[in-house]
Amino acid sequence: MNKTIRRASVFALLLVFALLIRATWVQFYEGQALADDNDNRRNAIETYSSPLGNIIVAGKAVTGSARTTDSDLAYKRTYTNGKLYAAVTGYASQAYAPTQLEGIYADLLNGTDSRLKTVMDTITNQRAEPGDVITTIDPAVQKAAYDALGDKKGAAVAIDPTTGKILAVVSTPSYDPSSLTDANTAGKAWKQLTADSDKPLTNRALRQPLPPGSTFKLVVAAAALEDGLYSSVDEKTVSPDPYTLPGTVTPLGNENSSAPCENASIRVALEYSCNTVFAKMAVDLGQDKVRAMAEKFGFNNAEQDVPVRAYESVYPSDMDKSSTALTGIGQFDVTATPLQMAMVSAAIANGGKLVSPHMVSTITDHGGDVLKNYDDEAATTQVVSSDTAEQLQSAMQSVIQDGTGTNARIDGVTVGGKTGTAQHGENNSKTPYAWFTSYGKADGKEVAVAVVVEQSNAARSEVSGNGLAAPVAKAMMEAALRN
Repeated sequence: MNKTIRRASVFALLLVFALLIRATWVQFYEGQALADDNDNRRNAIETYSSPLGNIIVAGKAVTGSARTTDSDLAYKRTYTNGKLYAAVTGYASQAYAPTQLEGIYADLLNGTDSRLKTVMDTITNQRAEPGDVITTIDPAVQKAAYDALGDKKGAAVAIDPTTGKILAVVSTPSYDPSSLTDANTAGKAWKQLTADSDKPLTNRALRQPLPPGSTFKLVVAAAALEDGLYSSVDEKTVSPDPYTLPGTVTPLGNENSSAPCENASIRVALEYSCNTVFAKMAVDLGQDKVRAMAEKFGFNNAEQDVPVRAYESVYPSDMDKSSTALTGIGQFDVTATPLQMAMVSAAIANGGKLVSPHMVSTITDHGGDVLKNYDDEAATTQVVSSDTAEQLQSAMQSVIQDGTGTNARIDGVTVGGKTGTAQHGENNSKTPYAWFTSYGKADGKEVAVAVVVEQSNAARSEVSGNGLAAPVAKAMMEAALRN
């Protein structure tokens, strides 16, 4: 064999080896990536080849599956009371990636979770029967929140302080997840929902942190009592009225100019929501101590999973004293979700102990056997001492009985709360946010609630936590305690 033929043969052989190596690489390394690609139609065909598992509320499925007739996708997702539970379920769509519980438990609900496989499934390489997601949601509390918010733009969360179970997650305006399930019609619905300026797809309860306003004063009060700056909620503070922000000539006043805020006790300052008291208290404590207390309650936690990932509620750092003063009244760069402010009230109501909030109780296989129990795994953190919690409970009760939160009174129920009205826009040029956070106790039951109303039909002069948010919280507490 001459040299030219030999070289050509070697080159051809190398090409064959290269082709074999490339084929092996694609099949065994890139193959899984190609199989998992969202644009791979085969994945959607497989996912919707049979009915999905369900999301359960109080023993009843709020999801389902319906047979299709004009598609290679044999089934599509359906929802019962879709708008009511959208902030809990999210959506499972033939056209878009699933969200909320539908997304987190997609493998469980479509039967591809390895925990679902039986020996026979493994032998035959068949997809297992899908599992179910059992939520902690109380349908009565969920409906009470949804109905009370009505056409307002806002959100509400309710938690059982003793167990951490989330009883309600509501965001309005809502949307019907059913409009996104069918690939043939989902595109039009998606365009309408994403073009809506009210952003119905945004989960305001978990994923829209806003300035919490005066509800944050509970955190500052907790820091002052724990630090020993003040020994009691009834001890007089050193608080001028008005209070000049440190390093400035800007006086900070109070919403009610006739309120007895000068040197007021923490109890009176919470009753009348005295800005001057808590702004100076934050400065006296210093930003580090206020931040440390906020973080004990859950602020600055970028991994708050319930199990849906909630957006981080923030207490800022590296501020001057005037900015620190403004954080004391829940302004400057302080932001919080309704979930976070419900956690504050929950910890106070539960003797200073914060039980990690969660809205899934268990996940089960098709036969109902528990694969994971989230109730048993809920962690408990001592945020403040039982004495501090008891004092704050008493002061919050005074807010309801004699202060700014009278619209949340419930006969026969012990209610404590705190109102808030947070500035919105440059120089407060837009409609303020109305906040209310509270707890209720009756007949051995407890509930903690937080509500924010971003926008309503009320005149600007009528926007307040007591006027707009407290009635929503009251309806939720009544549903939780009297259900």
